[in-house]
Amino acid sequence: MGTESGEDGVTRVLFCGPYFPASHNYTRDYLNQYPFIQVDDVALDDVPHVIENYHICVVKNKRLDSDTIARAKQMKLIMQFGVGLEGVDIDAATKNGIKVARIPGDITGNAASCAEMVIYLMLGLLRKQNEMQVSVNQRKLGEPIGETLFGKTVLIVGFGNIGVDLAKRLRPFGVKIIATRRSWCLNSQAPLQSNGLDQNGMSGDLVDVKGSHNDICNFAGEADIVVCCLSLNKDTVGIINDSFISSMRKGALLINIARGGLLDYEAVAHHLESGHLGGLGTDVAWTEPFDPNDKIFKYKNVLLTPHVAGVTEHSYRSMAKVVGDVVLQLHAGTSVTGIEFVN
Repeated sequence: MGTESGEDGVTRVLFCGPYFPASHNYTRDYLNQYPFIQVDDVALDDVPHVIENYHICVVKNKRLDSDTIARAKQMKLIMQFGVGLEGVDIDAATKNGIKVARIPGDITGNAASCAEMVIYLMLGLLRKQNEMQVSVNQRKLGEPIGETLFGKTVLIVGFGNIGVDLAKRLRPFGVKIIATRRSWCLNSQAPLQSNGLDQNGMSGDLVDVKGSHNDICNFAGEADIVVCCLSLNKDTVGIINDSFISSMRKGALLINIARGGLLDYEAVAHHLESGHLGGLGTDVAWTEPFDPNDKIFKYKNVLLTPHVAGVTEHSYRSMAKVVGDVVLQLHAGTSVTGIEFVN
């Protein structure tokens, strides 16, 4: 990538939409001292009409289709403020000579922040957070009776950066951990590094039972809590379906920290209604922003958070620095670091 700026010598950065406001605010703070960098946040519906004026686009939750990408005549880089790129037509970007990238979650604290949110949702369901609030409002003491995380079996579906950070944090709770991923290191006896991984980057003693994605329904029947950490793509959309949930233990909990589309909405609603699913904790929904009148949110054993798992001071300041450094590198025409290209 060579030096990228407009005729006036200014490199323009487009943040799509008003959501996740700390992303553009923190990036603007980081780049504020550089008059040759312009950072704008633009309404989602306006993005197709102005994208031709920008050199770098941070998509957030905007879907960039081939028509919109074709208008981006000055664009050199489309990136996510985080990991998920399912909303970007990567093939169209490639055909238009535009690079696409994500920020690896393990270097910014994003994965750690998401892992902590999983534990928050687990504990909130186990200790019956919604019912506790009712007890407070009704001046009751000593109820509801909750459950411990200690002694539970947790299935992590998708053992990537978030899964690894989650397993490291779950170990002190005294749980059994089952995990699935596409492939595992063959040399499972390799020595562990300080981050809990072996020399090949795989888990060592973090996981009690390992399997592939083909094992998820079998493993579902062994777990008290299932955590969905998968990336959303054509192979994983709706993967937590009726068959999977039916395979879960009656009363087991389901946590989704990844993308709403991984869960089959009707299957989840049905099994909450029947009582087979013991609870749902989710930081993401099928449509975002969330519909507060969604029937799923009426259940007392459902906890919803507004897509904030990775939204912490630590992770967002770190990711803003990554974005800012990339912008400065592109402006200067130097090698780009800190991001992972996908095309």
